[in-house]
Amino acid sequence: MTNTAPIVSSIRNHTGVIELNRPKALNSLTPEMIDLIAESLAQWRDNDEVEQVLFTSTSPKAYCAGGDVRYAREGVKEGKVDEVDAFFATEYTLNGDIAEYPKPIVALIDGIAMGGGLGISAHGSHRVVTEKTFASMPEMNIGYVTDVGMAYAAQRAVGTRGKASAELAKFWGITGYRMYAADLLWSGLATHYVADGEAFASAVIEHGLATALAQHTSAPSSEAPLAELIDAIEDAFSRNTWQDITAALEKYPELKQQVEKLTAQACPTSIVAAMELFRAEQECSSIREALDMETNLGAYMYRRGDFAEGVRAVLVDKTNDAAFEPAALADVDVDALRSALHLHPAK
Repeated sequence: MTNTAPIVSSIRNHTGVIELNRPKALNSLTPEMIDLIAESLAQWRDNDEVEQVLFTSTSPKAYCAGGDVRYAREGVKEGKVDEVDAFFATEYTLNGDIAEYPKPIVALIDGIAMGGGLGISAHGSHRVVTEKTFASMPEMNIGYVTDVGMAYAAQRAVGTRGKASAELAKFWGITGYRMYAADLLWSGLATHYVADGEAFASAVIEHGLATALAQHTSAPSSEAPLAELIDAIEDAFSRNTWQDITAALEKYPELKQQVEKLTAQACPTSIVAAMELFRAEQECSSIREALDMETNLGAYMYRRGDFAEGVRAVLVDKTNDAAFEPAALADVDVDALRSALHLHPAK
């Protein structure tokens, strides 16, 4: 009989296995799923039988396509904003718990990982990707802002390139650029590549993490496309405002074209909010401090009409015709966004 629970947790040999099991919704995270994951991690934290935790998906297409923002939109529209506050606060607490977990957390990202899906993978000690993996942060198009600790983690990630890049993180987080396996390894958002995700997962369970990595880790067949663009990205995205980034992109026609295409449907307030968030999180001393900022700013953002409108256009009606207010970057209230980083609207 097929298990219909959205999260299936079990201890197999010495591995705590968390299977994301909402395939029809591409494993988008509901409050129930977040609670179930947190419960399992708490139970296994001090259980000597569990040596490592393995996150997998029952979907052949997706690891996790993000938090269930349609649920959040309905909650806001129905006047249940306190429930939406609790949903995001609990999700972000889980992100921090994963980052600080005392045992290896292995996320097998064998498919799509967007938004909240990165929150339950990118903070783990081992982020394992395959040829099916792609990762992006698409919040700009739904009137929201970069979240789940990614503005913090991406700015500090060090991959095969050998150094972190705040500018690369800003580019990726704000444009929604899709990173595939080679880019993820090069940037440091992924730690390992395997050719066969199922075989790797079985090996972790049967033989342990070290043996599984030794037997199955390889390299992707392609080079990282971002390596060709990094000099232009680091120059253009070193600027402090989106208007200045746009001006700097005039020197780099190829990158300019990509950025314009990727941000064509973006919410102006979301772009400005993300610029402020990335700058603020450069100064954060911990993932928890960063997540607190995101809790505050996120709550401000989903109380605005742009969030409901963006989710409608992208995920409900799928018309991609959101009418954001204000429609121009110059009209965005930057001071309000800076204040929102430090004060939750419910307080």
